[in-house]
Amino acid sequence: MRIALLTDSYYPTKDGVATTVAMMRKSLEELGHSVWIVAPDPGKDKRCNDPGVLWIRSIRLKSYQGYFVPILPSLDRERMEALNLDILHVHGVATMAIRGLALAHILKLPVVMNFHTMVNDVVARYSPIKLPEELLDRGMWIYLRNIMKRMDAVIVHTPSIGDELLDYVPEIKLLSVIPAAIDTSLFRPGRSGEDFRKRYNLVGDKKRVFHIGRVSFEKEIDMAIRAIADVDAELIVVGNGPQREELDRLVSELKLENKVKFLGFIPDEDLAYAYASADTLISCSAFETQSLTLLEAMSSGVPCVCRNARAFKDIIKEGENGFLFNGDEDCAEAIKKGLVADEGVKNRAREYALEHSGVNLAEKTVELYNRIIATKYKPSENSVREPQHK
Repeated sequence: MRIALLTDSYYPTKDGVATTVAMMRKSLEELGHSVWIVAPDPGKDKRCNDPGVLWIRSIRLKSYQGYFVPILPSLDRERMEALNLDILHVHGVATMAIRGLALAHILKLPVVMNFHTMVNDVVARYSPIKLPEELLDRGMWIYLRNIMKRMDAVIVHTPSIGDELLDYVPEIKLLSVIPAAIDTSLFRPGRSGEDFRKRYNLVGDKKRVFHIGRVSFEKEIDMAIRAIADVDAELIVVGNGPQREELDRLVSELKLENKVKFLGFIPDEDLAYAYASADTLISCSAFETQSLTLLEAMSSGVPCVCRNARAFKDIIKEGENGFLFNGDEDCAEAIKKGLVADEGVKNRAREYALEHSGVNLAEKTVELYNRIIATKYKPSENSVREPQHK
């Protein structure tokens, strides 16, 4: 099969979408398929050297550091037509979704969309157009409804997100739950974190709570900072982003400089060793549709402590493979549980993560592709839903 993955986010941008797209391409190619990535062009000096990436002219997104927005006028029809594609797979809801629908119409191809991000939750903060939050939220759902009902299928990573989408967009033709994949051979128990701790000056025998991901407002890292004041442990924040300065000020105000450390971005080759250095991983976000860092930590045998919200409710079973908390009032107690979790919790976390290997989930994606291709020109057979999970 010949597949194009159209994405709003790709390297050098570091986020879950870029990682998911790269992993999906790798896994599909391992199954023998031909895959191209269509991505926003960050400029000649920032492009990765990869002939399998088709760069689309873009501009820098001023309201969100590190992101680029593809410019719509050119659909690159001739270049896309020459690939002789079987299917288009859109990752994102911005300009690439519009481009994907337009190309699907022109090239007479089926088109699938992965819904990665609850953009309605953050549109008010990052929108370049400043309007009342309620108006932006309503406008965003009108836009999302018009995009998603035109897709041949919409893929979500967890059942809770699928149910939430169907509440807003009941016209979705085919909704399928397929989690994003991780490299379970890279992220595994038994690695030593000693060299990593030395390199990043994590000295002493203190317990360490890691947060790994973008340092942005929707991640609510401030909750973890406040909670760590009541826990005999350090909070290690790996990553960078637009909230870094604000969190630095919060740490200073709370006088927690000796308990909170920001490592910034780390090289990809260090990531597995970061998990090996963690006693537990925390996510305070109510924003996640899955969370790759959660799965990577679980695959590494690290106990995870997560907000009792959205996707985390599908993944974490309290006291079995991790721990949940509701907010500021019980965050610290949940961290303490994570720090003393037994081997049973760690083993069950690893077992859950093993279900998310790349080839396994790529096979499920190809099954969906084949189903859509088989029914694309049979509208009477195309209005199908996966079972809801309410």
